Amino acid sequence: MSNSIVGTPVQVTHEFAKFIHDFHPVQLDQTVKKQVHHILTDYFCAAITGSQTETSKRVLHYLIESEGTGTSNVIGSKHRLSPANAAFINGTSAHCLDFDDGHTQGSVHPAAPIIPAVLAIAESLQSEKDELIKAIVIGYEVCLRISAAIHPNSRKRGFHNTPITGIFGATAAVCYLHKMDVEEIQNAFGIAGSFAGGLFAFLGTGSEVKRIHPGQAARDGIHAALLSLHGLTGPTNVLEGTNGFFEAFAGDINNERLFANLGTQYEIFNIYFKPYPCCRHLHVAIDVINEMKKIFSIDVQEIRAIKIGVNEIAAMHHHKECTNLLDAQMSMPYAVALACLHDELHVDLFQPSHAPEEVWELAKKIDVYVDEKANELYPEYRAAKVDMVMNNGEEWSHFIDNPLGEPSKPLTTEQLQTKFTSNCNPIIGVKPSQVFLKGLSSEKNTDVFYQI
Repeated sequence: MSNSIVGTPVQVTHEFAKFIHDFHPVQLDQTVKKQVHHILTDYFCAAITGSQTETSKRVLHYLIESEGTGTSNVIGSKHRLSPANAAFINGTSAHCLDFDDGHTQGSVHPAAPIIPAVLAIAESLQSEKDELIKAIVIGYEVCLRISAAIHPNSRKRGFHNTPITGIFGATAAVCYLHKMDVEEIQNAFGIAGSFAGGLFAFLGTGSEVKRIHPGQAARDGIHAALLSLHGLTGPTNVLEGTNGFFEAFAGDINNERLFANLGTQYEIFNIYFKPYPCCRHLHVAIDVINEMKKIFSIDVQEIRAIKIGVNEIAAMHHHKECTNLLDAQMSMPYAVALACLHDELHVDLFQPSHAPEEVWELAKKIDVYVDEKANELYPEYRAAKVDMVMNNGEEWSHFIDNPLGEPSKPLTTEQLQTKFTSNCNPIIGVKPSQVFLKGLSSEKNTDVFYQI
């Protein structure tokens, strides 16, 4: 154990490996299964819509060109690829529109790296649905606990938690499906630790690399597990060891988040689902604006200035220059300007080339700062305080402690299904959407996952 990771349990990697290995006889109750169904509904919504983006099409074209055909399903395409590359493109698609689920305490998007790996391996192994569901639960447990332990220190070092911890979730899930022993799982984690990577250098640059981060984690999680099965070894203490993951990516970590209530309280209940297609850090400010529009009589043309107080991580999203979709989805001034002007936000509104001049003029009046209360609440809550000054001198203020979609303010089954149908019907058709949602509730059938 590294001396710099004070108080870290000595056998973190071993304890996770043992948890994965011992999970096979566990029986999940219906509340857990229902939550996994919610996760799958939301994941497929994100992946189907994302598969239509230019970024996803570029990645798919490259994979087909370099590999040819395979046996694993590619969402939104008739092409099939190897399990690892199918996971890569499906994970990429799920993150292309920033519409995928997340975890506030870990600042991570778990579905996009974990579910593509699970589906690709479950398809090749012809796994039963119960095993597929349990693999997802396992992947979320590992990914979210590690993310919550290293955040926000990893972010302050410039790392993107989705790929650097998503790979451990994907590896864990694949190891579970392959019924690997404890030592094999530890070696797989050791290999995954060397694959882990993903920088926040994309922020404010408009570069597309962020979109492939979960895809790379899904692909490399499969590689890590299967290389271990083939006898390749890795450091069996890769998380906690000297020069290991915690030391390299975070330094200090929150030890309590690693194993508290492990096996009795599942982390999948702590995730959020997104109502808006943009960075989660922007959502609470959008919610504040929506509430202010109901409380006050706001004439957008009469707004002189808006100040948005958020936590220090969210405040990094203060840029006002947006040249493409990613820039806009990461900009709080742009998103808040949209919220002032529109009652519903959809992906097309985040295309800067489509934005009218009034969006840019309003965004110029919006400033973001670190609010002391919001910063103290984070990462337990994503709070925002909005102060609005009108041309006539009136000043209005409103505060929200957490955005819509968090466990404390959950989206219902019906809302998630509406999110799916409203976004996916135009792409796959009304009948296939109905078939998918019906098939999701089937106790045994998994064919619906590989036909969409």
